[in-house]
Amino acid sequence: MAQLKYLVIHCTATPEGRDVTPDDIRRWHTSPVSAGGRGWKQVGYTDLIRLDGTVERLVNNNEDANVDPWEITNGAKGYNAISRHIVYAGGCDKSNKPKDTRTAAQEKALVAYVKDFHRRHPSVRIIGHNEIAAKACPSFDVQKWLKSIGINQAA
Repeated sequence: MAQLKYLVIHCTATPEGRDVTPDDIRRWHTSPVSAGGRGWKQVGYTDLIRLDGTVERLVNNNEDANVDPWEITNGAKGYNAISRHIVYAGGCDKSNKPKDTRTAAQEKALVAYVKDFHRRHPSVRIIGHNEIAAKACPSFDVQKWLKSIGINQAA
C-alpha cells in the first residue's frame, strides 16, 4: 500500500462523438496482444466519464488516501502505485488528431468529480497524463482548466 499522490486525467484517444463503454476499455487493455489488446492484468483507469456525463466505475477502490494493491490501475507507467486514473471518452477529432472533445455533460461531470476528489484529498496533485508522459492525453491543459474551476494547487 502506498500513499495516494496523483489523480491523473486521461482521454480514451477516440474520435469525438464515439461513446466508449467499460467493456471497450476492458477489451482494449486486458485482451491478449494477439487479440489486439495490451495484455494487461488490469485496466488503466478507475473511472470512465461517458459522452452523456455518466461516471462508471471500472476498478473498485475504497476512496481513501492510499493505493492498495487491488486498486492499482495501469494508467501511467511508473506512477500507478501512487495514482488514481480517470478517463473521459474522446480526445481526438474525426481524423484522430488530439482535440479537447469533452461534451458539456462530460465537462460538468469532470468538474464535479475533480472538485469532490480535491475536497476529500487536498494534498493529492491533479495532473494530465501529458504532464508525466510524452503524450497529448488528455488533449487539454489540465493545470489551466483547474484554475478555471477554482482549484489552485501548489507546484
